[in-house]
Amino acid sequence: MTIHSPRDSTIHRERATLDDLFEVLSKPIRRCILTMLADANPRDEPSFSPRDFTSTEQREDIMARLHHTDLPKLDDAGFIEWEPDSKTITRGPRFDEVEPLITLLTDNQDELPAGWP
Repeated sequence: MTIHSPRDSTIHRERATLDDLFEVLSKPIRRCILTMLADANPRDEPSFSPRDFTSTEQREDIMARLHHTDLPKLDDAGFIEWEPDSKTITRGPRFDEVEPLITLLTDNQDELPAGWP
């Protein structure tokens, strides 16, 4: 949620709720992006291969969804900063809100159902 202060033009955001974090992590492609960023920053977009996300969909469909849905959603939430022109993805100003959950899940991936990340 974004709150505009009437006294100034500064935007203040509440911390993400657990539901917000689970929504962001509900798609494999977004889990992969955030997990990769937890391991390295900055990350060049070309280093993401469609094979990293799923093998059941057409690559063109995956790349279209990546560019039109998943990257904008993560960028809008502030978890990443995405520069389409330079094809650069880096940690966003709110990445620290999702990183502990990613770390927890990654550290316990042997206990999770198939599909992580």
